[in-house]
Order: sequence, then structure tokens, then C-alpha cells
Amino acid sequence: MRTGLYAGTFDPITLGHLDIISRGCLLVDRLVIGVAINRDKGPLFDLDERVAMVEAECAKLEVPAEIVVHPFENLLIDCARDVGASVIVRGLRAVADFEYEFQMVGMNRAMDASIETVFLMAEAKYQAIASKLVKEIARLDGDVTKFVTPGVNSALMGKLS
Repeated sequence: MRTGLYAGTFDPITLGHLDIISRGCLLVDRLVIGVAINRDKGPLFDLDERVAMVEAECAKLEVPAEIVVHPFENLLIDCARDVGASVIVRGLRAVADFEYEFQMVGMNRAMDASIETVFLMAEAKYQAIASKLVKEIARLDGDVTKFVTPGVNSALMGKLS
């Protein structure tokens, strides 16, 4: 069984994330969604809320792979080892993402060359979506329904009210 890891903070999970998850599931038999604790980012949603959102949204997907949600706080490469992933799936939106991702791949390969990284370009309609921007728009009473599912929109509105 081929296991992949797609990791992020998912604060909140967006339609862009779900697009990468759906497409990543075409590459592996089992896709682990690593929900990073990452206290440095100061997430709006706590870890349990983010895990629950990711689980709820992934449960609605019709994909050929098994999806498992796994919170983690260690290095991405260590998380990949922990879950038995042979591939790390990363989403790219723009050229700016590539420079950071390029550096991360180099460091991960230096730590464990047996784990490959695969990049998936976000669909054009999702390329501008970033969780940080979604939260900012929502905080300023903007409409984020084009960027998140109804369930996530409801959670955002509840959190910000």
C-alpha cells in the first residue's frame, strides 16, 4: 500500500486544500492529512477544531484512497516516517510558494532521501486562496463562500461572532 502525507495547519481548510487532497488521493492508496499544531502561527481554530473540520470535509469526498487525519508537532519528515509515507504531497499556488517548497524539499531529502516529494499545482480557480486571506476577509465581514465549504464558513462565522 502506497501512503502519502499532505500536511498543513488547515486554519481553516479551504477549497484549495480539498482540491489538492482529492487529486493527491489519485496518487496513493492512503493519504494522511497531517494537521500541524504550529503554535507560532497563532491559529484561529484550536487543534481539535481543525482536526474535526478536516475530518468532516474529507468524509464528504468521493476519492479512491483511504484518508486518515493525523495531528502532528514534529518535523514534516519525521511525521512522514511516523505514518509510513513514501511520498509527501505539497500544493503549489504561485511562484512565491515554489522557493520555500524548493528549500524544504532539499532539507527533507538530506534527512531522508527515501521519501519523495510530489508537487500538485492548485487548479486555477483556487490559486489565490490562502487560509490567512480567508480569515482576514471573514474578520472584515467579507463573503468567503467562494473559498470554503458551507460547513467551514459556518465554523468561521461562529468563531468570529
